Amino acid sequence: MKYGVIDVGSNSVRLLLWADGTTLYKKICTTRLGEGIAHSSLLKEEAMARTARAVAEFVSAARAEGAEPRAFATAAVRSAANGGEFCALVRKMCGVELDVVSGREEADLALAGALGKGEGSVIDIGGASTEFCTRRGGKRGFSVSLDIGAVRLFDLCRDERARLLSVISEALSPVCGVFLPAPVYAVGGTATTLAAIMQGLDPYDGDKINDFPMERGAVSALAERLLALPAAERVKLRGMDARRADIIAGGAFLLSCAMEQLGLDRVFASDRDNLEGYLYTKIL
Repeated sequence: MKYGVIDVGSNSVRLLLWADGTTLYKKICTTRLGEGIAHSSLLKEEAMARTARAVAEFVSAARAEGAEPRAFATAAVRSAANGGEFCALVRKMCGVELDVVSGREEADLALAGALGKGEGSVIDIGGASTEFCTRRGGKRGFSVSLDIGAVRLFDLCRDERARLLSVISEALSPVCGVFLPAPVYAVGGTATTLAAIMQGLDPYDGDKINDFPMERGAVSALAERLLALPAAERVKLRGMDARRADIIAGGAFLLSCAMEQLGLDRVFASDRDNLEGYLYTKIL
């Protein structure tokens, strides 16, 4: 059996094509569905239109491969007052019903994707939300979804370090004093891009991202470097995803602050995330 799993995120739409226990490929289309959501409860009409088109294109691609398409949406859609309107638009364009997952469900998907059946913790920095979650003794432990992410930070702060520090410090208060049992995996586009830059990966290679250790000092130094560079200069860095160059600094600074707050010496990057998690827990 083939499946095409589609993740409709706040920054991008992604497709995972899977068959008989093997990931055949992943594709991504950056549509920035969540742009401006920090200042408004509504998704923008243009953002909804371009994102729905991307979903429809991925649905067509999956069907062309003989795969059954299944799609889910995360923070931007669940938090928007017109999220239902977007779901209706997707349904009209390609006949697929979007599964809008809750923050807790999103955390569970990240756990399942990054850890499989193992134990440990996950930090999932998305566009509009960030999840911190743990699994111990085969059961979910601490789990929280915070309304902060790389796109939301860009909307609120751009690359102003002092403003970023203030917003991030306040947002991270629910995880103050929390212990995340090792190993701790960092998933999402921010984490994988940082791991790619640290390794100078060009082209991107998910196998080299998985389990790559990122030390706290290295994350902090790279975050500061990115904050000091304009987006036009960031794209020249080997390993940088040009589609993420404008929002990467805030996301990197968020991961750096989270590691500092939680006392984490290192995290491991993972290209396996909620796409795999949705496949494992909702489909197979």
